[in-house]
Amino acid sequence: MSASTTSIPVIDFQDFDPTQSQKLLQASKEWGCFRLINHSIPPTLMAEMKSVVRTLLDLPVEIKQRNKDVIAGSGYVGHSKANPLYEGLGLYDIASIDAVIEFCSQLETSPSQRETIIKYSQCVHELAMDIGRKLCRSIGIRINMDLFEGWPFQFRINKYNFTPESIGSSGVQIHTDSGFLTLLQDDDTVNGLEVMDENSGEFIAVDPLPGSILVNFGDIAKVWSNGRFCNVRHRVQCKEAAVRVSIALFVLGPKEVAVEAPPELVVDSECPRLYVPFTFEEYRKLRLSTGLRAGEALALVQNTK
Repeated sequence: MSASTTSIPVIDFQDFDPTQSQKLLQASKEWGCFRLINHSIPPTLMAEMKSVVRTLLDLPVEIKQRNKDVIAGSGYVGHSKANPLYEGLGLYDIASIDAVIEFCSQLETSPSQRETIIKYSQCVHELAMDIGRKLCRSIGIRINMDLFEGWPFQFRINKYNFTPESIGSSGVQIHTDSGFLTLLQDDDTVNGLEVMDENSGEFIAVDPLPGSILVNFGDIAKVWSNGRFCNVRHRVQCKEAAVRVSIALFVLGPKEVAVEAPPELVVDSECPRLYVPFTFEEYRKLRLSTGLRAGEALALVQNTK
């Protein structure tokens, strides 16, 4: 599949008027991703966090391996046969200050590094909550509490060791994210991320835009929206011999409550409930057990009544 020169939508969060609200809804449905500009994370904090991340990913392997899983894949991930160019560190829930401090302790961060990580985790968490509020308003959902209240917010920092020999190969295979939403601070200079245009089937190169945050929708967003939101398929390609670093926040799904579309999105027999209710943990295990990582697992939870 070739890469297109089309670009993904850009949404301005500073003056979020009805026009921007409509753009948000349209991007959610047609693309399943968009770039945020003029958001609430200070540029200086983004730069400081990127510097800390590079230092942590350059730590000796024996220290990085102290970053243990809470759920499968939430801790340190080393090079593998499937993704030989990738490694990353993780934190299961940045909404928990205790979990953030434990993550810092595992990696023996300095006091200044710890301060940066805590500040960044608080800012990116609040930005995710704000996106949830704006999504609800844009699609016409009125709820008594924030959409993502009480959900785990998994945090991952990623490193791709691209070499001259790896140019043209995949850093990460084609997949969808299993959760609802991903906020990505990608590399400011090194290309590689591509998303699929569902209409054409072509991959769109997502070029760096310094200071912006890339937002992707995952499988849970498609279920919650009753099929309205696109769970965007994406990949990372090696395009140059360089180290590529990114910072990702994954808004997963409710811990114990079943995932299902709100009543407002299940209108009548013309718009029935498309998926049976299930917990995020059930769906995560389904994806792991079947190996279906690019949205195909949703077919297994479709409502057949």
